Amino acid sequence: MILFFVAYLAGVLTIVSPCILPVLPFVFARADQPFSRRILPMLLAKIVTFAGIASLAALGGSWTVQANVYGRYAAIALLAVFGVTLLSTRAAAFVTGPLVKLGNRLSRSAARGDKGSIGGSILLGVATGLLWAPCAGPVLGLVLTGAALNGANAQTTLLLVAYAAGAATSLAIAILASARVFAAMKRFLGIGDHIRQGLGVAVLVGVTAIALGLDTGVLARISYASTARFEQSLLDRMRGGTSSNVDSTRMTLAAQDTRQAAYRSDLPIEGSFPSLDGAVHWLNSKPLSTTELRGKVVLVDFWTYSCINCIRTIPYVRAWAEKYRDQGLVVIGVHAPEFAFEKQIGNVEKAVRDYKITYPVAIDNNFAIWRAFANNYWPAHYFIDAEGQIRHTHFGEGDYEESERVIQDLLADAAGKRKVESGFVQPDAKGAEAAPNFAGLGSGETYIGFMRAQNFASAERVLEDTAQRYTISNPRLNSWGLSGTWTVGAEQARLNEAGGGITYRFRARDLHLVLGPGADGDAVPFQVTVDGKPPGVDHGSDTDASGNGTVKETRLYQLVRQSGDALERTFEIRFLKPGVEAFVFTFG
Repeated sequence: MILFFVAYLAGVLTIVSPCILPVLPFVFARADQPFSRRILPMLLAKIVTFAGIASLAALGGSWTVQANVYGRYAAIALLAVFGVTLLSTRAAAFVTGPLVKLGNRLSRSAARGDKGSIGGSILLGVATGLLWAPCAGPVLGLVLTGAALNGANAQTTLLLVAYAAGAATSLAIAILASARVFAAMKRFLGIGDHIRQGLGVAVLVGVTAIALGLDTGVLARISYASTARFEQSLLDRMRGGTSSNVDSTRMTLAAQDTRQAAYRSDLPIEGSFPSLDGAVHWLNSKPLSTTELRGKVVLVDFWTYSCINCIRTIPYVRAWAEKYRDQGLVVIGVHAPEFAFEKQIGNVEKAVRDYKITYPVAIDNNFAIWRAFANNYWPAHYFIDAEGQIRHTHFGEGDYEESERVIQDLLADAAGKRKVESGFVQPDAKGAEAAPNFAGLGSGETYIGFMRAQNFASAERVLEDTAQRYTISNPRLNSWGLSGTWTVGAEQARLNEAGGGITYRFRARDLHLVLGPGADGDAVPFQVTVDGKPPGVDHGSDTDASGNGTVKETRLYQLVRQSGDALERTFEIRFLKPGVEAFVFTFG
C-alpha cells in the first residue's frame, strides 16, 4: 500500500516537470467547462491511456527477458535508453516523438471540435496521456526494472494507474486554480529538471553495474532509492498508530500485531530469482514460474540422482519440505544430469520414487535453469525470500543446521514477525543416504571413462572406445585398474566378456560405484571381495555378507560399509555376465 501511495505522490509532483508545458494550454482550455461532465472524462481518459501504454511497455520488457537469455541484454539496453531520456529532454523528445506527434494531432482535433462535448473531452484525455509519456521516465523506469527482474503482473498496471491518478489530481487542481497555479509552477521548473537529470544518472549507473555483472541486485535497489527514505518515514509514523500497514515493496507484515515492529532478516541480497523456464519435464507438479512463487520462501536444490553428495543431502531437503510446507516453504529440485543415462526421464522418475521425493522436480536436461542460476555444483542450494531475492547459497553437503536457520529466518521475514526456533530436523538416513565419515576419508571421487580417468593402474594402456584385455595386480592407495576385456568410453567402461572385474585400493568407511546393466537391460550378477575375502559385516546396502549383488538399473550402488574404523583396504568386484557399465567410484 505504501508503494502505491508513493507512486500517487510521484504522479502529483510530475506537474513541475518542463515537459508538461505542451499539455497545459489544451488542459486550461477546459477550465470554464463543468467539472463532472467535461473535465472528469478527460482526466479518466488520460489515466487509462497512460496506464495502458506504459503497461504494454512493461509487459514488453518482461517478455524480452523471459524469451531467451539474450533478452537480458535487450532489457539493459532499454533501461539505458530511458536513463538517457531522463538526462536530456531532447533525447526524451526523440524517443517519444511518435507518441507526442499522435498526442498533438489528437489535441488539435479536440481543440477544433466542440469543447463542450464529452467525446472531445475524452479525445483530449487520450492526447494528454500520450503527451505525458516523456514525463514518466522515473516511474516507468522503475516499473520496467521490476518487470525485467520479476515479471510483469497486475501490480505493475496498478502502480501505473496510481501514478497517472496522481498526475490527474495535480491537473485537476491546476484546472480549478487555472492561471495562478500555472504561474507558480514556472518557478519550480529548474528544480524539476535537476531532479529528473539526477534520476537519469542513477538509472545509468545501475544499468552499467548490471551489464558488468557487479551486483545482480543493484538495479532494483537504485530503482527504489528515490522513494525509500520517504517510504520508511511513513512506516515509522504509522507504526505508532492504531493499525499495522502492509509494505508492498517487501512482503505481508503481521497485521494483527501492532505493538511489535515487523521483523526483517539481515541476510544479504545475493541476486534475484532467475527464470525456471527451459525444463524438459516436471515431476510432482505442473511447470512453476517465479511469478507464481512470489510470496513464498523457495529452496532450489540442484541435484542429480547418481551423485553421492546429492543423495546424502536428500533426507534433509525432504524433511525441510515436509516440516515447513504449511509455513510457506516451497522446495524445487532441479535435476541436472552429469551422465547421459541421467537424461532419461524414466530413470529420474524411478529415482524420485525410490528417494520418496514428493516436492516438485524440474528435469533440466538442457541445463537452461542451471545456466540461469550460473550454477557450477552438485548439490547446490539457493534460498529465495518471499520477494524473489536470493538471500543465501550453499554448495556441497553439510552445514544443515545453518541452512535450516536460513529457512526459519526467511519464513519469519515473510511473516513479518520472528518465530520461536523450532529445532532442527534429524532424518533417519540409511544406506547411501547416511552421512559420511569424513574423519576416516582418504579416497576421493574417481571416474572410469577415459575423459576424466585418473590413477589407472592396469598394466595395459587404455585404448579409447576399443575392446582390450586388461590385467591388474596390487594397486597402491587410490589407484585402480580393470581386469578382463573391456571397452573404455568417454563416460564409462563396458565389460565385453563374463568374469571381468575392477580393483581399487581405498581408505574410507563407504565405497560406492555407479553401475548400469548396459544397452540390453539384462541384470548382471556380481561378487565383491575386500582384501580377497567376502565382506561379511563390512558389506554395503547393495551386497550381502557373501558379497553377492545384482546390477538391475543404472544408479549408485553401495558395495562396502566398514563396520569399524575406516581402514585401508583392497576392493574387488567381478561380474558374472557381460554388458555391465561402470561409471564412477565415490566414497564416504
